[in-house]
Amino acid sequence: MGSFSIWHWLIVLLVIVLVFGTKKLGNIGSDLGKAVRGFKEGVKGEDERSAQGGAPQQVADKSTIDVEAKEKTKS
Repeated sequence: MGSFSIWHWLIVLLVIVLVFGTKKLGNIGSDLGKAVRGFKEGVKGEDERSAQGGAPQQVADKSTIDVEAKEKTKS
């Protein structure tokens, strides 16, 4: 029960490609890349907003909804 060798990982990768197909895996990778870029831009934007001390900036993409979470208090 040791660590997996490179052959184990290659077989797992082959099975994943056979199950999902290369096109679907490419789409998943693309979507993941967009999500990571969006997260980085969001963090960068948050740092800029807190440094400026101003209100949140307008979002250019109208399909994005910007919300603010509030902590729930016990009554």
